[in-house]
Amino acid sequence: MQANHCRATDNIFIERLWRTLKYECVYLHAWETGSETKAAIRKWMTFYNHQRPHSALGGKPPALVYWQRNDINQPDQQVQRVA
Repeated sequence: MQANHCRATDNIFIERLWRTLKYECVYLHAWETGSETKAAIRKWMTFYNHQRPHSALGGKPPALVYWQRNDINQPDQQVQRVA
């Protein structure tokens, strides 16, 4: 039987994401419809992943760090990207 290693600290990154989303996006707006809310959160998530600097990542956005690590770890593999 394998031990369950789930601890409160396992969720720290997602909890931090939700807190940031609420304070930088949700609490600053009063959208009128669910579709407006969905579009605004989608736009913010794109900003968060591709443009927003993260101090834990040396001021780089997560997507840039992810793709740099992916390129370093798999230099011989071609990455196919869907347009």
